[in-house]
Amino acid sequence: MKRVWRIPEGSQMGEAILGRSCEHYTKPPPSIARGVAGEAHSSPPAWPQVFALFADRWSHADSLVKQDMKERVSHLKDELLTYSGDAGKIEEILADRGVSLFRRYADGSAVVELLNQLKSSPRLALQAFDWRRRKLDYWTPMKAEEYSKAIVVAGRLKNVDLAAELFKEASNKQLKSTSLYNALMSAYMFNGLAVKCQSIFRDLKREATCTPTIVTYNILISVFGRLMLTDHMEATLREINDLNICPNVSTYNSLIAGYITAWMWDDMEKTYRIMKAGSIKPDLATHLLMLRGYANYGKLDKMEEVYELAKGHVDQYGIPLIRSMICAYSKSSDVNKVQKIEELMRLIPKDDYRPWLNVILIRLYAKEDLLDEMENSINEAFERNTSVTRVGVMRCIISSYFRNNSVDKLANFVSRAECAGWKICRSLYHCKMVMYASQRRLIEMERVLNEMDNVNLDISKKTFWILLKAYTTCGEKDKLHQVLGMMCKHGYGIPMNG
Repeated sequence: MKRVWRIPEGSQMGEAILGRSCEHYTKPPPSIARGVAGEAHSSPPAWPQVFALFADRWSHADSLVKQDMKERVSHLKDELLTYSGDAGKIEEILADRGVSLFRRYADGSAVVELLNQLKSSPRLALQAFDWRRRKLDYWTPMKAEEYSKAIVVAGRLKNVDLAAELFKEASNKQLKSTSLYNALMSAYMFNGLAVKCQSIFRDLKREATCTPTIVTYNILISVFGRLMLTDHMEATLREINDLNICPNVSTYNSLIAGYITAWMWDDMEKTYRIMKAGSIKPDLATHLLMLRGYANYGKLDKMEEVYELAKGHVDQYGIPLIRSMICAYSKSSDVNKVQKIEELMRLIPKDDYRPWLNVILIRLYAKEDLLDEMENSINEAFERNTSVTRVGVMRCIISSYFRNNSVDKLANFVSRAECAGWKICRSLYHCKMVMYASQRRLIEMERVLNEMDNVNLDISKKTFWILLKAYTTCGEKDKLHQVLGMMCKHGYGIPMNG
């Protein structure tokens, strides 16, 4: 390479090579061309290829260094997770392993990588960061990237005071950067603090050494979207365009998420169409968002279309989306909805239990008169101490028992529901009375009156009508006259055909 740079005007040639890729290479100045062998006028110079050869080697070396760093950090992460919760042992491991590792990568990359790998254990991540800040800052000064990552982690833990403290500390060390501002804005965004987020944005715009980036504006759009301030979202997008800042896929995804939160389905679909027609194509995150949007919208054909695009990743990244799809199917008139719901249910881990989803399944099976499946879901709810508190769900259950003529199963359900604190209503007992009466089991029917009294449910006009009908059908004239007398006593009058 020394010989290369000795060639006349070599410095200009070097700038040209660094500034352009090989495919954009232009013809060298005449002085260089004359110094090359005779056929140089017909053959392109070899310098770009030479540089590319060395660049590839450097790139490969950088990749190996980065991979080695990630592996070292991974080993440290595994040790820390093994003793998570033991503060003394954590400090011991960091002192033994962390000192050499963090000094080896003095640019802060190892710390940032550790915080990334500890994403699922944010408290442990902050514990490791705090140790690094206290023990090694004197020997290996902190970098802005380390503070930025820690601020984001603090925001995820809803500890905005710590996030603000770390931002102030980094600022006092003259480490202000756009990424630092973005991190604090992100922490405020995650916690719904729109006013503080905008305040930090204004501070960033006044900072002489920093400039807002598309990441900054994406955070603004996201915070407005979470608060359903769609007009602010759209104003921010106009500002991006006015500043000639190129939006990216995260920009559009944040817009779509905001429209979904505000249930603005037309704008959601419009943004999606713009992405598909433009140069910034939808990614996996886009498809997962659209899946949630169409599920909430109840647009099953579009939901199924997007599901096919993201199907291979939904079970890994989108268990909440699977639940949303189940909810959408349960509200639909799709003739195959039970089969589709059961296929989706198999994708949800057994330990990922949601009470509201269990109740949806109970209601679904009740409406479809799938008695065994309904009772299985009811049993699971009892076992997991899930309480049904909506009268509508209880009426669906008793209606299913009634249509299946299963009064004994209904009686058992009512008894268990009373003990488990489920919503109790007269319909439960009236249905039992009607079903007992239809089977001429009058003694058991009359016991239901005592059950109602035990749960402080008064006898209503409908109760008397059920008794009247039962005694009339069974020819119990004495009891019939007693019921008529009680109806008069309670002011309900005597029926016209009485």
